Amino acid sequence: MWRSSKRGQSQVTCIACGDAVSRSDAREYDKFGDRWDRQGKEFEYLCKPCDRDRCHQPRGDLEALLEDVESHSDGTDRATFLATYLELAERHDSVEER
Repeated sequence: MWRSSKRGQSQVTCIACGDAVSRSDAREYDKFGDRWDRQGKEFEYLCKPCDRDRCHQPRGDLEALLEDVESHSDGTDRATFLATYLELAERHDSVEER
């Protein structure tokens, strides 16, 4: 089995709920969706209940889309973020369909 780059770290913080949990009670989360390529990576963690609640389907380009939305929305309110997301997602979909 692979060894964690955070060996000796007994507590990690769940990125979904913010709870501190023991490393053994957490699941690694790789925002790029490629947890098998472990070279030079630092993983984020989800507690087991949050990991069970999340969708485990492939995300495609979701992370890149969210980063693009974040850069266009300038940290504004939720409504602006969501409007920007819908606009950019629509553009992305129309490009994919061509």
